[in-house]
Amino acid sequence: MDNNNVQNVTAGKPFEGGAVFYAPLGTTIPTDALTELDAAYENVGYISEDGVVNTNTPSTQNTKAWGGDIVLNTVTEKPDTFKMTFLEVTNVHALKAVYGADNVSGDLATGITVHANTKDTPELIWVIDMMYKNGIRKRTVIPDATCVLNGDITYVDGAAVGFPINLTAYPDSDGDTHREYIQNGISA
Repeated sequence: MDNNNVQNVTAGKPFEGGAVFYAPLGTTIPTDALTELDAAYENVGYISEDGVVNTNTPSTQNTKAWGGDIVLNTVTEKPDTFKMTFLEVTNVHALKAVYGADNVSGDLATGITVHANTKDTPELIWVIDMMYKNGIRKRTVIPDATCVLNGDITYVDGAAVGFPINLTAYPDSDGDTHREYIQNGISA
């Protein structure tokens, strides 16, 4: 039996140089915590201090036998979502993730145009890189997800503008909505 170990307690901090990336479906999907991402991955920039919240909670339904005994518990749905706020609202890659690549054109030098409409945002591969204490790296890989605005965009003096978003993960060919890789041996 293992004893309690304070070294296994940690906090998740964004990986230096970027923490949230996306790429088109069909791009090489990472299979560990350390391998450098394919050049197709785009960085959405800073995420708010609230970090990333993963809601991965199944709904279940009990089947009762005559007399009231619960004889079966089945999963009826298992949503897997990631909630965060993009802070770099002039980052073209963040804008394309939020509004869809076909709805964003230009750059800051020439001018950015964003078309807000009801078109579906594309399904993309998402990667969230973070550091635990003692140089341990964690990578969450979401092989197929859509990005949807999930709240108000507030413009006010004294507060950063941000895009509150939800990533909704879909099962891949193995039935996984996301994978987590945790590995020692890299420093921030």
